[in-house]
Amino acid sequence: MNHLFRVKMAKQKAEAFLRDEGLERLPVDPFAIAEDRGIVVQPKPDTADGVSGMLLRHGNVFGIMYATYVQSEGFQRFSVAHELGHYFLEGHVDHVLKDGVHESRAGFVSGDPFELEADAFAAGLLMPSGFFRRAIARRDPGLGIVYELSDDCRTSLTATAIRYAELTGDAVAVVVSTRGIIDYCILSEAMKTLPGLAFIRKGTDVPSGTATAAFASVPENVSAGAAVDEETLVRFWLGGTSNAKIREQTIGLGTYGKCLTVLSSGTIGQVEVEDEADEEDALVESWTPRLRR
Repeated sequence: MNHLFRVKMAKQKAEAFLRDEGLERLPVDPFAIAEDRGIVVQPKPDTADGVSGMLLRHGNVFGIMYATYVQSEGFQRFSVAHELGHYFLEGHVDHVLKDGVHESRAGFVSGDPFELEADAFAAGLLMPSGFFRRAIARRDPGLGIVYELSDDCRTSLTATAIRYAELTGDAVAVVVSTRGIIDYCILSEAMKTLPGLAFIRKGTDVPSGTATAAFASVPENVSAGAAVDEETLVRFWLGGTSNAKIREQTIGLGTYGKCLTVLSSGTIGQVEVEDEADEEDALVESWTPRLRR
């Protein structure tokens, strides 16, 4: 089973869990889910930096600790949901709890497949695809829908923006940067259709001359949670030859020390995003062994 399949299945398992448990209203409460399974959840001291969450096991007793050094309810709820992913997903407990203690680190940058699957489970649990798509259909593309969904799901702006880019049929790019350096970039399927697209690479500079570059050059903008909203050309960010205009919206993420930029267009390459349930069926079908007749 390849890794892409396992990540998609992790999201599907989270949404199946919601259906099985009759949890059909937002926001989903990961603390209540843990309590219902007898898992003790406690905060970590805010002086302990770097680790976003921990899953612990002593015999048949499990516990979760979540970080408080980032003063964000959404960050903390996602951290607990991530550890629930390790608890619920097949094979995770045996793999990550060999010594009885597992530490997770935030940032959507881990290459560890078990961490990516736990992130995917958390995204599916807290931000179910059906609700997202219905909300997206009601709004113009951009940061506004991210604010709205973040409030509904009580998730961080960053996690919400990434889920938005995954599920929208509009051309959207979500860019997270620190002091003018790219941490990562997530493109929607429609944005990937841009002719001559140049993918934004981790560790490179935010493109000079953009509103985000100017915004990030003033640290107070980031710490104060200020925002900027401008129009630019898509090629200034993503290369290619298109002179299509895009909306560039950037917000400082306060004590997290990062900038979140959402690039959006309602005119570039609209695509029909496949329903995740249908996508799962297609993936299962593609991986089902065939016997010769």
